[in-house]
Amino acid sequence: MLIRKPADIRPSEITSETNYLNRRDFLRAGAIAGGSMIAGAAGAAVIPDTRQALLSGVKKSVFSTDEEANSYEDITTYNNFYEFGTGKSDPYRNAQDFKPRPWSIEVSGHAEKTGIFDFEDFIKPFDLEERIYRMRCVEAWSMVIPWVGISLADVIKHLQPTSKAKFIAFETLNDAEQMPGLRRRSLDWPYREGLTMAEATNPLPILAVGIYGKTIPNQNGAPIRLVVPWKYGFKGIKSIVKINFTSSRPRTSWNMAAPNEYGFYANVNPNVSHPRWSQARERRIGSGIFADKQETLMFNGYGEQVADLYKGLDLRRNY
Repeated sequence: MLIRKPADIRPSEITSETNYLNRRDFLRAGAIAGGSMIAGAAGAAVIPDTRQALLSGVKKSVFSTDEEANSYEDITTYNNFYEFGTGKSDPYRNAQDFKPRPWSIEVSGHAEKTGIFDFEDFIKPFDLEERIYRMRCVEAWSMVIPWVGISLADVIKHLQPTSKAKFIAFETLNDAEQMPGLRRRSLDWPYREGLTMAEATNPLPILAVGIYGKTIPNQNGAPIRLVVPWKYGFKGIKSIVKINFTSSRPRTSWNMAAPNEYGFYANVNPNVSHPRWSQARERRIGSGIFADKQETLMFNGYGEQVADLYKGLDLRRNY
């Protein structure tokens, strides 16, 4: 089904360009500074969300970058989660009353273990790892995020897909009562994403359940989201309720909305520009609004681990 685009909103208007983002950062920086002074006067630190529980038994990962991570505040107050609004601060403001418990995940398709699983039962068999990953948004900004999650490859192995499974598809919760952004047809809801089985069983992707050693905040995709560090951030589907093993390539939300701008693969590629801006450089959130942009790395710097997945594939045509 083709996306229905209302007259007052188009993908080109939703996705922020550099000047727009810089302006938002400037205004946000002023708001944070003002909030910090107020909190300082009261003797309290500025903490976006104090309701997150500490996670235990978290292991370190050899896949973590040694780059400095963004602050908890950066990560939890500047993000995209259109189910809660299209502005960068909308998810933080609008997701605070979202209820990620109780939660279940439906597994279907070409796999031996299918059905509806309680969230706790779904993650129980797997080790929690801290994976400090670079995250590159298609809008040409980036962060470094200390996720806590479980290996997607281990999850897939546990669910035992059959030889008919060539792709894995994901779907986000579709609940307009809790998610005010769903009341606008900015995308064809529910949000959908997918990977090839070769991508999904690579060691890098995780299903994240935490940030900075705490349970993942609502605005970042509670209680469970996908993280694929060599792809643009829109591939990281949030608040997952469905996983389907399929023989055909699944339709994905942004590719459905604007296929000339957002490809299925969505690999970070500085050599392929977005139709409306270059992808050669990126702005690291938290570096200051006047800081120089840094060069974007092919596959976001994870080429050693993933380049072999795309041998023989034209990454300009299959963007």
